[in-house]
Amino acid sequence: MVTGGSGGIGRALCLTFARAGFWVGVHYRDHKDGAEGTLRELSLCGGEGAAYQADIRSGQDIQAMIDAVLERQGRLDVLVCNAGVASSHLVLRCPEDEWLRIIDTNLTGTYRCLTAVAPQMIKQGGGSIIVIGSYAGLQGTIGQAAYAASKAGLIGLVQTAAREWGPHNIRVNLVCPGWQPTALAGDAFPAPEQLSDHVLGHLSNLEDVSRTICHLVQLPGMSGQIVNLDSRIF
Repeated sequence: MVTGGSGGIGRALCLTFARAGFWVGVHYRDHKDGAEGTLRELSLCGGEGAAYQADIRSGQDIQAMIDAVLERQGRLDVLVCNAGVASSHLVLRCPEDEWLRIIDTNLTGTYRCLTAVAPQMIKQGGGSIIVIGSYAGLQGTIGQAAYAASKAGLIGLVQTAAREWGPHNIRVNLVCPGWQPTALAGDAFPAPEQLSDHVLGHLSNLEDVSRTICHLVQLPGMSGQIVNLDSRIF
């Protein structure tokens, strides 16, 4: 199951997992056409899957989605928490309702997804969870107060869940995919002359990032880790 699978990083992940032989649940909130587009591309590369609508700000929606996947497939081996939102506000200018929207989606929404799948993964003897984080959660970013705070919170959530669920063979890791040309990045996407913090001087490639994440979920001995997939050093 890939949340936010209707476009951008989520779509690339869905296609990569499909090529690797996984049946893929494609989650979307509003962009049904995008999710169906992901499924069409998935089918063209020989994959199988289904689309599921849910608002990750609703625990009831999330549970219904997971229940539907389990009814269809009988188990859920991999969850990739990719869905997220962002906006640009300085700390002193961030409206409280915008702060709450971003925290509820990126941080609390991920918590809802994790707690919805964990009982099944415990029951079936294990599973793998990847949470898509951000370098902003490690270093902070001017004008991204709520987004950076939500992504920083994910680090604590992931490492705590990894400790608690490790005895059940549930691996929980966080991946920072680096800048990608998606709608979420928007106007904040850096120009080539703004990459001085990347020691290689260039951005990470979405196809390489997707393949790496697909590989990471299959590593039986890795959990509780924060993995940065570009050349910024923290």
